[in-house]
Amino acid sequence: MENEQVAQIPYFAHEGEMVRMERANKRLWIVILVLIVCLMGTNIGWIVYESQFTDEYVQQEVDTGEGFAVVSGIGDAVYGENPTDGQAKSP
Repeated sequence: MENEQVAQIPYFAHEGEMVRMERANKRLWIVILVLIVCLMGTNIGWIVYESQFTDEYVQQEVDTGEGFAVVSGIGDAVYGENPTDGQAKSP
């Protein structure tokens, strides 16, 4: 370790490097602020987009008369056995 020498650089070169780093740091802060603004903009955008849709709920009462009936969501009523079951069994 006795043979190691400490490198000396001129003060002018050090100051020049410090000025370059200050400019780079300033640019990085500007990039960070722009990215934060873009993030907020995209979040506001999807919130506005999603808020334009409404949820609609329909409550329906069905009177089947006498007996058991199954009412599907498309308006069909099946009384007893499903007619397609009988068609599937016959050859």
